[in-house]
Amino acid sequence: MASSLEALQPAIESLYKVRDTFFPLDAAEKRDRLERSAKELIAALDGISLECKKLPPRRALWEYFKGKVLDVMPEYCKEAEDHLSKAVKLDPSIVDAWSCLGNCFWKKGDFSSAKNCFSLGLQKGPNKKILQQLSMLERRLGKGTPNESEMVEESIKHAKEAVCLDVKDGHSWYTLGNAFLTSFFVTGAWDRQKLHQSLKAYQNAEKDVLANGNPDLYFNSAIVHQYLEDYERALRAYDAASTRDPGLPAKDEIDKIVKLLSKLEDAVANKGWIKPKKLSLLISSLATESGQFSFKRVPITLLQEGFNKGSVVYCKVLSVISHDKSVPLFYLAADSEGTCFVVSVYAIREGMMKEGNSLSLLEPLLHSVRAQRGNKVYSFKTVRIDHSQQLRVNGRTIAPQDAACSIIHAEHVPP
Repeated sequence: MASSLEALQPAIESLYKVRDTFFPLDAAEKRDRLERSAKELIAALDGISLECKKLPPRRALWEYFKGKVLDVMPEYCKEAEDHLSKAVKLDPSIVDAWSCLGNCFWKKGDFSSAKNCFSLGLQKGPNKKILQQLSMLERRLGKGTPNESEMVEESIKHAKEAVCLDVKDGHSWYTLGNAFLTSFFVTGAWDRQKLHQSLKAYQNAEKDVLANGNPDLYFNSAIVHQYLEDYERALRAYDAASTRDPGLPAKDEIDKIVKLLSKLEDAVANKGWIKPKKLSLLISSLATESGQFSFKRVPITLLQEGFNKGSVVYCKVLSVISHDKSVPLFYLAADSEGTCFVVSVYAIREGMMKEGNSLSLLEPLLHSVRAQRGNKVYSFKTVRIDHSQQLRVNGRTIAPQDAACSIIHAEHVPP
């Protein structure tokens, strides 16, 4: 009789596998499948005799299974909370029941109770799943608060602990990647090392067969690549995300990148469609720019790929290049030799740079963009501005009120 209850566990695991790995084009198809399977499992659980669930440990297991099945949908379920609460009262040693109950409270919006459940679950011993959940919840708890950066550091700490418990678990690596990505934006969006740490974690996650099917892993990876202006890898990652979940807006993001690349390349190749005489007049004043910095003045053609310590490039803004996102701001610029390139700005408010402005790019970060889509190869050079200190506009520093930090818009939702 006792075995009849345990016999349902593989079916419950299969239910959650559908939740985590099945991404049809029509989201309603997934919901229907989950509801149908959950209904069958509830009927099977309700059909188990009272004798099988008479003793407290057996009753606890039954309450846990029923609560877990009811909690499979993305919405909060009061009945799931009630069954899971009974399970942990009857048998506090069922660690996954604490995990499920915390998940249930999270959906309810009761974050403190959710964290308490995860903490109580961890008191039974280290558990990678609960550490993953705790890491995600801490980022949600810190969002918009004065101590957000400290909460994100806690999130990173718990994600690392999950990785240490099982270095082959892709979801732990994915959670760590998300924590590093959040930390980058929360701490001012200037420490690019955190973006590379995020990518490294995502790459480790991809090695896990189960995590490899997670479309959000590739979507988030694409966001990082795009922010690093590695558009080739961003396109590939968005393709991978779209293949795994056609419902994600990955194809829209691909279209936006291709449109942007075409726009930037055309602007550079055609020198902003500015007539030669007008261009010569615009850049003529650059020859008289004073050497107000203890940096070596160089044209864009003599910059090395990457960071150019001790160098300054003087240039003119030829045009503002609009696109579908608020960050970065793109400008077409020309140096004193008339060489055109793109300036991508992450550090100042929109409207602070206009056509005709003179720019001083201090210790510029040069990036040669090359991305292919189909038979078309896009190629041009950019100088990236991550800090307002890297830039002077018409010889003036950027006022603190005109500086800006990039932000990330992310939904911290329970798995």
